[in-house]
Amino acid sequence: MKDLKVLLVDDEVEFVSTLAERLKLREIQARTAPDGKTALQMVQEEQPHVVVLDVMMPEMDGIETLKEIKKIAPLVEVILLTGYARLELALKGMELGAFDYLIKSIGIDELLYKLEDAYKKISIQEQKRKHIQEMIKSEK
Repeated sequence: MKDLKVLLVDDEVEFVSTLAERLKLREIQARTAPDGKTALQMVQEEQPHVVVLDVMMPEMDGIETLKEIKKIAPLVEVILLTGYARLELALKGMELGAFDYLIKSIGIDELLYKLEDAYKKISIQEQKRKHIQEMIKSEK
């Protein structure tokens, strides 16, 4: 998963910084954003494969950020992070196209497993896209 680019979005700067360092130790490219607006700019500029997104943030919450991510980069997978009291928001996020959701107290191994699953899905979509492009070229 060396090629995997992850964007971690949470207003708890210490939390995402620590998480980013733990991912980097596992040779995953991890960047952080402190809010939804910054995350949207980074998604446009850097095209991460997966965004790990906190649901509860001031100003632009995770659900609103998810909607905007899917508008500008529909193939980017989004994993929502939520507290126990916010599971209904995570489920709403799933309806809006989130790949999955995790409870904030997750272990690094569980997060790695979800990141790997999301990256596999992206790889399959990319293979399908290339196959379709090749078929279109061969028809011309």
